[in-house]
Amino acid sequence: MNVTEIFEGVYKIEGKLATKNLAPGTKVYDEELKKINNIEYRLWNPYRSKLAAAIINGLSALDIKTNSSVLYLGASTGTTASHVSDIVWEHGNVYCIEISKRSMRDLLSVCEKRQNMLPVFEDARNYANYSDDIGTVDVIYQDVAAPDQDKILLLNSSMLKSGGSAYVAIKSQSINISKDPKIVFEEFIQSISKTFKVVQRIKIEPFDKMHLFLHLKKI
Repeated sequence: MNVTEIFEGVYKIEGKLATKNLAPGTKVYDEELKKINNIEYRLWNPYRSKLAAAIINGLSALDIKTNSSVLYLGASTGTTASHVSDIVWEHGNVYCIEISKRSMRDLLSVCEKRQNMLPVFEDARNYANYSDDIGTVDVIYQDVAAPDQDKILLLNSSMLKSGGSAYVAIKSQSINISKDPKIVFEEFIQSISKTFKVVQRIKIEPFDKMHLFLHLKKI
């Protein structure tokens, strides 16, 4: 079975995305496990992960790498965060910020099996409550359902190193359900333009509708 590395720590197996399983023998969301040459891989479902959808739809650069420190805003139950955990591997860190008690319960069970995933039960607007403990990060990944997604990113940008990347899934329906999604996306980009430059915009249909995925660089 052919395994091709397309980004550091991200693979294609028979046309499907995968990551090496940091916690062999365990699943996070009923994903399929594949063992090839004594290495266990987890297939990465783009219908369950906007980052996987963006990669399939043409993401040109992934700055989440081995040993990276990632601030993950809106980690939910840990689906995408667990694949990020696989990518950064044993000496990287994924700081998982989540506000929902219900999601946090599931997230904690994932983090128990992955020492590089560090759960933080907090509102991402209250970045001052965790910024000192986390320090500077290489990458921010944001997937939050809130009308002030732009402000949440800007608040947390103080933790991102100069020139660091942010990957953001903008949910137009969470920001303004009555406004044209294209206008919502442009207003978001304008709002963060003094802090970030846009590297790439990616539509992630058919995996998710009315979303725009952005790769940003901190200015």
